[in-house]
Amino acid sequence: MKYIDEFNDPDLARRLLDEIRATATRPWALMEVCGGQTHSIIRHGIDQLLPEQVELIHGPGCPVCVTPLEVIDKALEIASRPGVIFCSFGDMLRVPGTDRDLFRVKGEGGDVRVVYSPLDALELARRHPDREVVFFAIGFETTAPANAMAVHQARRLGLTNFSLLVSHVRVPPAVEAIMTAPACRVQGFLAAGHVCSVMGMAEYPELAERFRVPMVVTGFEPLDILEGIRLAVRQLERGEHRVENAYPRAVREEGNPAAVRMIEEVFEVTDRNWRGIGPIPLSGWRLTDAFRSYDAEHRFDVTGIRTEEPAECRSGEVLQGLIKPTECEAFGTTCTPRNPLGATMVSSEGACAAYYLYRRMNAATPQAERAAREEMNPVA
Repeated sequence: MKYIDEFNDPDLARRLLDEIRATATRPWALMEVCGGQTHSIIRHGIDQLLPEQVELIHGPGCPVCVTPLEVIDKALEIASRPGVIFCSFGDMLRVPGTDRDLFRVKGEGGDVRVVYSPLDALELARRHPDREVVFFAIGFETTAPANAMAVHQARRLGLTNFSLLVSHVRVPPAVEAIMTAPACRVQGFLAAGHVCSVMGMAEYPELAERFRVPMVVTGFEPLDILEGIRLAVRQLERGEHRVENAYPRAVREEGNPAAVRMIEEVFEVTDRNWRGIGPIPLSGWRLTDAFRSYDAEHRFDVTGIRTEEPAECRSGEVLQGLIKPTECEAFGTTCTPRNPLGATMVSSEGACAAYYLYRRMNAATPQAERAAREEMNPVA
């Protein structure tokens, strides 16, 4: 398959690894921003193949994982109400709220449905005019255009029974928060290719210059990631700090102008709280006043939500790159995909889920991996 087989070539991977080994003369710590990249790294053992001088730190690049607990609890409250069809992507169903998750709400009779696009939820609103249809709009810049389009279409069609529960977050402010944290060890970034394919790269040069870190826009296949690491290490060894595009087949300098225009019409920048991290200024989006009537938080008046994180869950430290998942005492014991303490254990882009699925008890047998996959996907 084009761009799959070509970017999994073991001979090319060995050559890239040899170049990285030959280039790295000092210890360097790189952070991959995207959870999809984290899963690819752990699945293919890239972090274990790298020379000891190069460390990969897993960042807060999983939008499911950083969705605030308060917003999860609001989703649970809305989904429990009669007359509501609550729509979400599948990996949100097992994300724990304060005392339950969407999967449990569904089991208790709530009309919770897994959809593959916000436009699927829009179609449900068209077919069920007597029901309130709510779509859980989470994600980084990647999913924002489709969510904006859904609201735009709802207004064009005159649908008044459709709304979004919005928890969108933006990557550049998160990078700034990471770099200004007292315990930060990050010396370079592998920037998320899918985010840049939408937004372009205009916001990154200033960050690279201010914090003096290379930022390499990187794809998701093994060779994409190795090439991103090679370029980042080369910059570090040369004392450079530039933005490089190692994903030109998908990313252009300007991104996708039509998608950006749609986002800017429907959403406006706002402060956002990140689960496990805390508030980050100007790090999210909310619906503009022109589209505020499609905001589920306002429509359902979900206020007075009190939240409480499990004390033993260290997912916040995982999301900040301070520890690896296996350094959490609860990992694989009191915290598993069937009984998760935090979202990082159940999200398809969560770092804890990646470690559990691909490295549980160092088991490399197909049977062990299949058992782990079944535990990760109880809905199926």
